[in-house]
Amino acid sequence: MDIDNKEQELKKTEQAESEDSGYEDVCFVCHRPESKTGKMIHLAKDINICPECMQKTMDMMNNGNVDYSKMDFSRMPNISMINLSDLQNLIPKRQKVKKKAPEKQEAPKKSLDVRSIPAPHKIKESLDEYVVGQEKAKKVISVAVYNHYKRVMAGTEADGIEIEKSNMLMIGPTGSGKTYLVKTLARLLDVPLAIADATSLTEAGYIGDDIESVLSKLLTAADNDVEKAERGIVFIDEIDKIAKKKNTNQRDVSGESVQQGMLKLLEGAEVEVPVGANSKNAMVPLETINTKNILFICGGAFPDLEDIIKERLNKQSSIGFRADLKDKYDHDKNLLRQVTVEDIRNFGMIPEFIGRLPVIFTLDALSEDMMVQILKEPKNAILKQYQKLLALDEVKLNFAEDALRAIARKAMEKDTGARALRAIIEDFMLDIMYEIPKDDNIGQVTITQDYIEHRGGPLITMRGVPALEMQG
Repeated sequence: MDIDNKEQELKKTEQAESEDSGYEDVCFVCHRPESKTGKMIHLAKDINICPECMQKTMDMMNNGNVDYSKMDFSRMPNISMINLSDLQNLIPKRQKVKKKAPEKQEAPKKSLDVRSIPAPHKIKESLDEYVVGQEKAKKVISVAVYNHYKRVMAGTEADGIEIEKSNMLMIGPTGSGKTYLVKTLARLLDVPLAIADATSLTEAGYIGDDIESVLSKLLTAADNDVEKAERGIVFIDEIDKIAKKKNTNQRDVSGESVQQGMLKLLEGAEVEVPVGANSKNAMVPLETINTKNILFICGGAFPDLEDIIKERLNKQSSIGFRADLKDKYDHDKNLLRQVTVEDIRNFGMIPEFIGRLPVIFTLDALSEDMMVQILKEPKNAILKQYQKLLALDEVKLNFAEDALRAIARKAMEKDTGARALRAIIEDFMLDIMYEIPKDDNIGQVTITQDYIEHRGGPLITMRGVPALEMQG
């Protein structure tokens, strides 16, 4: 009776563990959870095999030339049948993984409709709320995205006219907002958009990411929906880093060869893409994506491109009263506006690559006035972020106008664009963010020019008390 009771208790324990909603079984061979493989085949306690691994095992046995039925294992002293109970010592006590919380089922999204895509002026108005200046760049991107989806919907009609896509090349100095512009566009539009980095791309067969990894990110952004991914947008940043290397005798595996490999992507071709990996050599399934309807936006800072433009413009200089000065363009902040296809080719981009990016536009370098606007005007402005942080402590944060000018001047000296603004603000806000939570009576903090230029401290206003200068 005691043995029967113990067996019943053991069965109840095993049943309770199998019904445990917090964990799921894992295949003993491939280590995939039950949510990926389907219902497991239970061989023994904590030993489970997925149907796929079981089928592979049976196929291997059926395809072999050995007839196991005619073999007499009793005459072989060192061979015995596998005891499943012995395998239990080789595995963890609980070979299970935590179950994911059930996802809420969303209503199926409607198929792509031109009327659901905002008009170009609407897209630009939304970008204006986040991006300061760069009017031409915002206008070009707004029109390109709108036309891209009109083209996808139109297809080839009975008239035989097929609209070709217009891939874009975006050139601008560092910190001018190239990546931020595209990231903002991704938030505003409900379209699959992938942002890739060209610096990690190499020729097939070398260490680094294959060119197809760019499309892998787009497929991931589209929730592995190939049809949805084929209507997406890809932004390839740091495109200038794959320019042809000059004066080198080594194989250029991350320069011209990458440009050559990207030609088929930009033009439109059937490409095999690894799902969830950067290389085709990974043991993952491959999907075929047609890049014909994928819009590519390439962006880069193109350092030293200004020198190439100056050299071209200074060729017009000659001896005489009407000759241009050699240093005429040295202080032109927006010299990139005069860029030509020839200048980009001299930089190191091959003609076939440039030809597949017909829309070329530039972003302007940021001025001091634009820096001040970036600090306070966009919806996600840096100052608004800090004001919200202190508001959680019930403290009001103010910035004097001359303080904003001082921050902008410091940022201009660093010559790294808008990225310098956050570095400067993080520096002088450190002491304030550290000291404010110490005193619950502080009601308001005002940042002054003297504090920015290290000539004094910020003005502290206590609740119901006149403003005091914080010593720092």
